[in-house]
Amino acid sequence: MELRVLQYFLAVTREQSISGAAETLHLSQPTLSRQLKEMEEELGKQLMIRGNRRITLTEEGMILRKRAEEIMELVQKAKNEISLSDEIIAGDITIGAGETNGVRFLVKAAKTLQETYPLIHLHIISGDKARVTEELDRGLIDFGLIFGDVDTSKYEYLKLPYKDTWGVIMRKDAPLAQKETILAEDLLDKPLIISRQAFQNKEFRDFFPYDQEKLNIVATYNLLFNGSLMVDEGMGYAISFEKLLNFTGDSNLCFRPLEPTLEAGMHIIWKKYQILTKATDRFLQKLKKII
Repeated sequence: MELRVLQYFLAVTREQSISGAAETLHLSQPTLSRQLKEMEEELGKQLMIRGNRRITLTEEGMILRKRAEEIMELVQKAKNEISLSDEIIAGDITIGAGETNGVRFLVKAAKTLQETYPLIHLHIISGDKARVTEELDRGLIDFGLIFGDVDTSKYEYLKLPYKDTWGVIMRKDAPLAQKETILAEDLLDKPLIISRQAFQNKEFRDFFPYDQEKLNIVATYNLLFNGSLMVDEGMGYAISFEKLLNFTGDSNLCFRPLEPTLEAGMHIIWKKYQILTKATDRFLQKLKKII
């Protein structure tokens, strides 16, 4: 399968028609149709359902679209890295990270690096541990910031000198807001709003002396802002890290830490045997100095 044909396929998925894609690609409709038909024959699967007005992707077509987008992104990234002059240190540094104040270490390293190399650009993609490691394995990001243990058979790592503290976000008029700290038994009968990555953390799982099934989990969130809206609307109590939201001023919400204190350590990881670009290598060296 040629990259050129993948580009044709992606153009059709964007335009949702053969005629529209042919026009943007400066190809004749018969030529484009033939290329796509040959691709379907090569894969042995129907990828598109050709309607009167628009193209609809089959399940196999949707899978191919996702993989094709990843392939083209990697191709563009490789072109950018190879085309840079030997005398210039420039490029993109892409990091996958969960919501944590520990991202400050990464931002500080990038900022000081940009003072020397202004053509280096930082990109942070939010995601839980599963998404971060998946995109790292596919080569779509350079580094991952994760909580908990590191699979040292797959990744190199640096331990950051920072730990996040677990606690509960609640409305100021909630019954548990009168307490200084929150015990595990305080939450047993409460409606809980949990981040998707919470139970990926061993320390968090060990905090509860009973099965997860006994908890009344009414909702989950990926980004804490969305979780805080659920709390503000009275849906329940959100379990989260400290220092991610501002609870001062007119905020209806407050934060109470768990007891005993529950902390999560974090690591910056990258693939073993990965060949670092000049930009990513400089970033890693700068991060080591800051740590």
